[in-house]
Amino acid sequence: MGNLASALSLRSEEAALIAELQTGSEEAFAWLIARYHQPIYSLLARMVHDRADAADLAQEVFVKVFRGVGRFHGESSLRTWIYRIALHEASNQRRWWMRHKQQEVPIEQEMTESCSGAPIKLKEMLIDPAESPYDMAMHAQNRARVEEALSHVAEPFRTTLILRDIEGFVYEEVAEIQGVNLGTVKSRLVRGRALLRTILMESQPGRKKTSPGGFEISLGEETQ
Repeated sequence: MGNLASALSLRSEEAALIAELQTGSEEAFAWLIARYHQPIYSLLARMVHDRADAADLAQEVFVKVFRGVGRFHGESSLRTWIYRIALHEASNQRRWWMRHKQQEVPIEQEMTESCSGAPIKLKEMLIDPAESPYDMAMHAQNRARVEEALSHVAEPFRTTLILRDIEGFVYEEVAEIQGVNLGTVKSRLVRGRALLRTILMESQPGRKKTSPGGFEISLGEETQ
């Protein structure tokens, strides 16, 4: 009963927040940005090629939330809806990148300069500065290694790993955000974890590299 009461309370609070947002409340929107900006930015930084692009996309996400909240009728949770918008923006950005750049950015490439004037590598930008269960679960060196390996996991497996293992969404939420069925989410998660594990093992010093290609399947096969 306690869990049920808690769930009902959360739904009631979210409904009240949505109602405030739909009236154009600046206070409600400011709270929404304070609550979701960092996790949305962290998600986008793991999915696009440049930290500045991630920052711009995060702003665009909240512009679309502001413009679209009047049409939001609670078909999903507010959090799920916001993440779905973020993934859509990241997907659009990746398509633009492939059309205009036609190349991958190496993880070691220097992207910009820090406050001290020293260049910063892309892999250093992918480290989420905020404390979370994911951050606390591993030391900084291991986290950087995992982030680097994660950047080499093919889509859509990488997005599924980020949503489930880093952002902490339950399977049903991941399915809703990605617009696929539950079986597809589980399939992607199994294969994504296998790919990530293979990449991490190959990155160990002195280990002979083997191709992880055996884990890759087409989306057509995946959904069967």
